[in-house]
Amino acid sequence: MAFLSTEVPGDERATLLAFVESQRGALRETLEGLTAEQAASRPTVSELSLSGLVKHAAEVEYNWLRMAQQRPNDRLRSAGDYQDGFRLSDEESIGEVLAFWDRVKAELITFIEGVPSLDDTFPLPDAPWFPKDTKVSMRWLLLHLVEEYARHAGHADIIRETVDGTKAMG
Repeated sequence: MAFLSTEVPGDERATLLAFVESQRGALRETLEGLTAEQAASRPTVSELSLSGLVKHAAEVEYNWLRMAQQRPNDRLRSAGDYQDGFRLSDEESIGEVLAFWDRVKAELITFIEGVPSLDDTFPLPDAPWFPKDTKVSMRWLLLHLVEEYARHAGHADIIRETVDGTKAMG
């Protein structure tokens, strides 16, 4: 796994996008060489699987992108189907989830590159876990994605090592 490209970007926007990509890539790499059954397995006491973590990460990125764009999210989950975001349905494949995430990634990059400033803000939704009437910046969004993916990449490392002994950091 490469930490960043061989060329380190000099500006903040590109640097933050590079860190998001680094963590995104770390999570995606945990699927390499596995069968669909291995990727869907839950070999620890957790309910998490590698394919489920990747699906969750793709949907989380899409949700944050739609919030930042202030557009509706056609994949928004209710409390009743929240857990479905952590496992592939019978109609879904890892390839389809990764292709969806690639489209989300491209849209996020285009969006972030097009915003006038990383200081531009968008409102957080009305939810018990967010302060009421709060706005966050595009910078905050990118840092949040780094945090989200780093957390789940750690989960994925443990799951992958449990599945077949493969260690992310060698």
